Amino acid sequence: MTCWMNLGQLLKVNAVKFPKTIALMDKDRSYTYPQTNTRVNKLSHSLLSLGLAKGDRVAVLMENSIEIVEIYLATAKTGIVIVPINFRLVSHEVEYIVDNSDAKALVVHDEFVSTIEPIKNNLKNIPSENFVIVGGNRDGFHEYEAFISGSRDIEPKLTVDPKDIWILIYTSGTTGKPKGVLRSHESHIAFYLINAVDFGFNEHDICMNVMPLCHINSTYFTFIFTYIGGTVYIHPAQSFKPGEILEIVETKKITFISLIPTHYNLILGTPDDDKKRNVSSIRKLLCSSAPARKNMKLAIMNFFKGVELYEGYGSTEAGIVTVLKPEYQLKKLGSIGFETLGTEFIRILDDDGNETPVGEVGELYSRGPMLFDGYYKLPEKTERSFNNGWFSAGDMAVRDEDGFYQIVDRKDNMIITGGEHVYPSEIEEVISSLPDIFDVAVISKPDEKWGEMVQAVVIRTPGSEIDEKTITDHCKDKLAGYKRPKKIIFIEQDEMPRTPTGKILHRKLRDIYG
Repeated sequence: MTCWMNLGQLLKVNAVKFPKTIALMDKDRSYTYPQTNTRVNKLSHSLLSLGLAKGDRVAVLMENSIEIVEIYLATAKTGIVIVPINFRLVSHEVEYIVDNSDAKALVVHDEFVSTIEPIKNNLKNIPSENFVIVGGNRDGFHEYEAFISGSRDIEPKLTVDPKDIWILIYTSGTTGKPKGVLRSHESHIAFYLINAVDFGFNEHDICMNVMPLCHINSTYFTFIFTYIGGTVYIHPAQSFKPGEILEIVETKKITFISLIPTHYNLILGTPDDDKKRNVSSIRKLLCSSAPARKNMKLAIMNFFKGVELYEGYGSTEAGIVTVLKPEYQLKKLGSIGFETLGTEFIRILDDDGNETPVGEVGELYSRGPMLFDGYYKLPEKTERSFNNGWFSAGDMAVRDEDGFYQIVDRKDNMIITGGEHVYPSEIEEVISSLPDIFDVAVISKPDEKWGEMVQAVVIRTPGSEIDEKTITDHCKDKLAGYKRPKKIIFIEQDEMPRTPTGKILHRKLRDIYG
């Protein structure tokens, strides 16, 4: 019987195949594949010594670090399920996820102990001896290095099936409580192999991870490289300083980074002295989580000379559904590309469940080997998310005559004004083409006459004094009257609500300004 090896099992193989290759590194440390495998084996036995068994959950509240990567790898070896928690959450939000996931152990970075202390005795399923701390030493917690140092360096003797659940990850919860998304080893194996082919990665690549490892994007684009035998540089997710990022690219010879548009904006706006760094080692860049607009694409390709720029569309539940490859970046502006290898032809359905003709908007449904295994404890929600086996994340899209897709907007973000459907992304594209705009989000506001009105929430570029009239004048010959913003609100960068990966939370903006 043929069976794909999961990430933990393949680590053992890579320790033999790549004995001198650095698997993991950060600013101060580096571990080869054999060294990483040794540490992960010890951690595996240490987790089992807490009484955890295959299928049990371990929650982690941690910053990006070598240690959190080791926990992912150890759970892959043992069949334990990892529950990564967004470190930006407050105590009661963390308590909900830990209890809802039925976690029986918790690993926490020292800087987040203050989040855990108020709820530590309330957690329903975690015994007092099952708390571990990284980067500190406190009463009531096992210190991480001491925790693993006394364990045996042998492979865990456990059978982990590809269909077993590896990750239980909670969505950002923009509507109600966050949902636990169940993802199997098999779905991640499919991702690593499919995207290694689609992107052309190999064992000589060095990936820099800056996206938070409590988010699915990082479990995708970090572990591709440990799967194929490449190197991963792990950078703190809370510390995005463009000059520092460029310095690391130069000194560590980084070849690939996955970033969001906000990150690229910050890099492109960094002082000229920082821009003198040698970034020629970068072969490929990914932009995801939000659309990259034309001016940004041109600036990225001008700064990173000769780089291959990719854009990806997907979700926590569906994996990466489409990729826009480098050769189409300027030919298919606004497109999310076409289906990744292994994904079935996407379906665009109208409200009655019928496939829409080319050029007409509908809801995007996908199906493929990267799909999730359902929402934890929410069978009805799982059932509602599928249409005869096809999954929708609630995005409205359109297909062109060449088979390329374009996301029009989130179904929930659509504005209906005077009976006309308005998609915020179209207006955001127009406004963001002004050089004095750092970022923009378009939202609805109730209106007695038209039902809803269009308003724009704008962040100016540093030093800009662009005003409302300049923006409205800019929109006059580019948008129909009913699409033009009737009100413009200016805010600062830190006032824009975002997910951990930088997506703008339109719903929260509507709560504030709607």
